[in-house]
Amino acid sequence: MAGGVVVSSSGGKVYPGHMTAFVFFSCLVASSGGLIFGYDIGISGGVTSMDSFLSEFFPSVYAQAKANKEKNQYCKFDSQLLTLFTSSLYLAALATSFLAASVTRIFGRKWSMFCGGITFLAGSALNGAATNVMMLILGRILLGIGVGFANQSVPLYLSEMAPANLRGMLNIGFQLMTTIGILSANLINYATVSIEGGWGWRIGLGLAGVPALIITLGALALPDTPNSLIARGYTAEAKKVLVKVRGTSDVHDEYDDMVAASEEANAIEHPWRNILERKYRPQLTIAVLIPFFQQLTGINVIMFYAPVLFLTIGFGGDASLMSAVITGLVNMFATIVSIISVDRLGRRALFLQGGTQMFVSQIVVGTLIALQFGTTGEGEMSRSYAMLLVLFICLYVAGFAWSWGPLGWLVPSEVFALEIRSAGQSIAVCVNMTLTFIIGQAFLTMLCHLKFGLFYFFAAWMVIMTTFIALFLPETKGVPIDEMNLIWSRHWFWSKYVIQEGGSNRRTHGV
Repeated sequence: MAGGVVVSSSGGKVYPGHMTAFVFFSCLVASSGGLIFGYDIGISGGVTSMDSFLSEFFPSVYAQAKANKEKNQYCKFDSQLLTLFTSSLYLAALATSFLAASVTRIFGRKWSMFCGGITFLAGSALNGAATNVMMLILGRILLGIGVGFANQSVPLYLSEMAPANLRGMLNIGFQLMTTIGILSANLINYATVSIEGGWGWRIGLGLAGVPALIITLGALALPDTPNSLIARGYTAEAKKVLVKVRGTSDVHDEYDDMVAASEEANAIEHPWRNILERKYRPQLTIAVLIPFFQQLTGINVIMFYAPVLFLTIGFGGDASLMSAVITGLVNMFATIVSIISVDRLGRRALFLQGGTQMFVSQIVVGTLIALQFGTTGEGEMSRSYAMLLVLFICLYVAGFAWSWGPLGWLVPSEVFALEIRSAGQSIAVCVNMTLTFIIGQAFLTMLCHLKFGLFYFFAAWMVIMTTFIALFLPETKGVPIDEMNLIWSRHWFWSKYVIQEGGSNRRTHGV
């Protein structure tokens, strides 16, 4: 059946596939690109809460935190230089995403992943050996270039390699690897914080080289996707890869569809200009708003700064890192829930349930902090009260990890036609990194000024984004990428954009 053709619920052709060992291996290795992203999110939050790191590189922040020990809990870490250390990576990733789009299109998905691994490796070496703030920030910029390449190429690679009926599950491998990276970093932070001599942070920053090495070597071993090979003229190799991916030699119809899609894509000289055309308005809106909303869930505030946040609300040093390990574990296991359910329940159900759970959790967390510290930011937190706070932060993280976390990457990577897919993914990465940078740079200042209201701020955004999903996102479960245009043409709102001249729908090709 793997090579047969059936009609999907969207009315288009589907080439059913099954999980071959080749597909599993390819997607496992490619998704390890998520490790470098996740490891960095976890490690940077941990080291910036370590006294030995702060006293060496940010002595003014260290002095301020010590001076504020008994005073305003909201403002003890408010420093633009400290947040620049964390968020400079995302600025570099943002700038890189445009270059990465061209590399991904011209040289293929695998070489874009390789570029990401190599630059991340160089950045981790520079950070582990850093002796001043300039070395630290230069290292972060190299890490950012690596993240820019990986986040551009890996979701595309996974969406193109996976059979339509398994695409959600295999694509979320990227997010699962991100959560494993975060958890590993949290464990390393916890293990190294008490090292004699205060150099434990060097181990954490330097070990970023391990996930970088995995994706670098893995990219060399991977084949490129059939779509990418056809687009670059390697048609015979593309057919061989497609046979391996589908586990059958009966791939002629699907291969012919890919070739037709590639010819159509190659006829378009300016994908950046084309993506602005009216017929691509639904996809462009999704590519901009999904990553925009993903960052306004407030998740990176929790993940970046979990140790700092827990320190800020009165946990001790080791306890704050341990709490970050707990949220890291919840993040990983809840992502597995998403992997199991995304191709059964669909994207919309997970978005709507997760969004509701996150809204409730943000309101409760904000209220608990308000009752404890009020607007002055002064007060102590009892152990039982702190555990209640961690519980609701974990419920919030779980809601994110089976909804906006994985789906924020999956949905933008699967909705574009082949001719604008690299440009579309680039826009999604660019929006994601821009918002990550802005929120990363502003968070500690916002916490200082908005106080517990910061959590209500993110809760209000949860209402807006959940409403957007309910009204404007059609279900993409099980729909082949080459038939994705049909879901827009049947949507109550988007149909007016994709109905073409003469009232007919343009068929969009791609795998």
